[in-house]
Order: sequence, then C-alpha cells, then structure tokens
Amino acid sequence: MVLLSVHVFPLVPPAKASQFRSCPQHTKTMIPIFKTAKSLLLAQCALLALFIAAPVTSAQPKEHYAHMEHSVLFETGRGNKYKSIRIPCVLALPDNTVLAVASGRSKVSDWADIDMIMRRSTNGGKNWEPMRVLADHGNGVADNPVLIWDGQTQTTHFLYQVNYERVLHMTSTDSGKTWTKPADITPQLGDFKKCVDWNVIAPGPGHGIQLKNGRLLAPTWLAHGKVRADGTRAHGPSVITSIYSDDHGKTWHCGELLPRISKHMNETTAVTTDDDRVMFITRTHNSYKTIALSPDGATQWTKPEINEDLFTPNCFGSSLRISGSPDKSRILFCNPDSRHNMRPNKSGQWRARTNLTVKLSYDDGKTWPVSKVIDPGRSSYSDLAMLPDGTILCLYEHGDKYISIARFSLEWLTDCKDTLGKADAAR
Repeated sequence: MVLLSVHVFPLVPPAKASQFRSCPQHTKTMIPIFKTAKSLLLAQCALLALFIAAPVTSAQPKEHYAHMEHSVLFETGRGNKYKSIRIPCVLALPDNTVLAVASGRSKVSDWADIDMIMRRSTNGGKNWEPMRVLADHGNGVADNPVLIWDGQTQTTHFLYQVNYERVLHMTSTDSGKTWTKPADITPQLGDFKKCVDWNVIAPGPGHGIQLKNGRLLAPTWLAHGKVRADGTRAHGPSVITSIYSDDHGKTWHCGELLPRISKHMNETTAVTTDDDRVMFITRTHNSYKTIALSPDGATQWTKPEINEDLFTPNCFGSSLRISGSPDKSRILFCNPDSRHNMRPNKSGQWRARTNLTVKLSYDDGKTWPVSKVIDPGRSSYSDLAMLPDGTILCLYEHGDKYISIARFSLEWLTDCKDTLGKADAAR
C-alpha cells in the first residue's frame, strides 16, 4: 500500500464581487492507493465520496468584506529625487487598471521645480509598476493633476497646469501605458479674461468627470494674486469655474464663474447628483465646504451654500458617486475632519490637517449621516476612485513623506449596514 497526500478543497459558490475575501480553508487527507485494479477502483470511489461529503460553503457574510488595507505608493526621497510629494489624483478604469498621479517637488513649495509623476496598476491596485515621470517642464511648475475617463471613446484624459499660467492636455488610449505629447489648451480659454484678469489658473486637483451626454468636465480656479519679489503670485483672491469639452477633448471651453461668497474659494471637486445635475464642493478659508449646483457643470450655478457636515481645515477634499438609480444614490466625500484638533493662528481658526475621514450621503449631498476615519494621523489632500468590483480607493497625503492608498468596501464604511447591489450604476 502507498499513501498519497491529497488536498481537498470544499466546494465554494461564486465569490461576492469584492477584493476583500480570503481563500477557502482546506484539509489534508491521506488516501490509500492499491496496486490492483479492484483496489484502485475502490480508492477512486472513496476519493469521490470525500469530495461529495465535503461541506459546501455558503456565500460569505457581509462582515467578511468589512475591512480596509493601506499601502504606500510614493515616498519622498526613496528611489526619487524629490523633497516633497503631494497632490494625489487617482482614476480606476473599467479594465481594472488604476492610475495614481502626484506632484514630485524639489522643495516644500507650490512654486518649486515640480514634475507630474505616476504609478500604474493593472490588477486593481494589488501590484504597481515603478514610478515614472509623466510631465517635466524643466525647472518650472507642473502641478494640479486631473484625470478624466471618457467611456464613450475609451480614452483617458490628463490635465495639469504649468507655472499657474497655462493648462496642458494629454491623452492615453491604452490605459495609461503611453501618452500623447502635452498640448497647450490655454488659448482656447481666452474667455476667462473677460471675467477675471487672472494671473493664476489651476484645474482640479483630483479626478474630473464625464456627464451622460459625453461632456468632459474639470473644476478650475482662477486668481488675481499679488506678484511677489521672486515673481511668484499669491493664490488669492480667487474664483471658481470649470473647463469642459463636448467633443472628447478636441476643443475646450470656459464655464461660467460661480457666485462668490468668499474672497478665497479655490480647489473644488465635482460629482453628479441622481437627477444628473453637477455638484461642486469647494474649499474655502472658513471652516466648512460650500456646495453649488449646475444643470450642466458650466452654467446657471446656484449660490454656494455652506454645509456644516463638511468641516475643512482649509484643505482640498474629494468626492465620488458610487451608485445611483435604480439603486440608492450614494456619494462619498473625503478630507481631514480635524474640527477637534485646534492649531490656532492669529485668528484662532486654523486647525491641523489630521483625521482623514470619508463620509457618505444618500440624498445628493444634503446630509452626510455616515462617516469613518481612514487615518487619524497627519493627512491632507486625497482623491477617490472605485474599481469595477465595488472596491473603493482613497489616494491621500499621509504624514510629511508619503502618498498612501487605502482600499475599502461600502461594508467597511457602513459597519455592514449597507452593500452595493448588482444594478448599481457607478460614476
């Protein structure tokens, strides 16, 4: 008699769509193998009986998916020349590719020698290709990354600013593997000068959106800032607007200015509502974000209203629609909610950028009843994306040296009180 070691796996039904699952447990069984045909037949029958008798695992409970993972994507000075890495932007594509872009800076300044740097994953963020430079304009500033997915042409669009005086545009048709040369679209945005004598222009940052009619849209801010002795310009006073394309990026146009309720309204995130309006959530110099609505992301803006659920320590925050009709409307928002971490300045109103928190709204941003902390420590700018399987990604500034990515599920966010349905229409 010879003993053969066989691993027997329980029969498992198709797994729920999520990255957060564990392998089925397996047992190790010793099966006797005989030298005669009759004995071999009996052994085969015994083996079959073992498989038939193996317990059938039911679908994993929601609690099985309710956890979060963190990993570092960019680290200042590790394998790169940069003294600071900031301004994260992330985009998840339908083929499970994830693009993560940030600004690599020669020093801790918005006016440093800044490059656009990128890492790319082809398996939903499990593994990442090495960092590469996406845009380098010599000693100048290349910053404020905006990634937009055009689902109608299967094209990724990338916008960024150079020296706060030009907006450039690149595209990729192979999920970020290769890119076109940067094209300067600033001459197409001349109508802005009719409204504001700006000397600072910046899109985003963070991902932009595509509307159902195909329009590509990126929030943008303009400033007429004081020129300093070194030639740099102040980032305020400022106004909010948008740039958009109705022909898949061939031409770009200026949106209308949002009504001003503050002299310092700048970095803005965009998301669509369940009735197909565009909502802008804007950074201000007071303690809360403002929300404004437009039927098309370019015209007829409502007056921005302060939303006291969205505290901000004067910091950019990101939004993302993860589902809509016919299922629940769900919109996420993420930024540091450090209202209890006071770091007074002269006015006594400044707070530290800590306690990165993601919030969930079921009523198109009117209320935000669900919230959970992603990182209680020092954290700042962030951007959100969602994989085809419903896994949510948050790329964020982690401490002084890192850009990290968090992966989590709706079950984690809601303590298993909510889950995405099969018919959910993401983004």
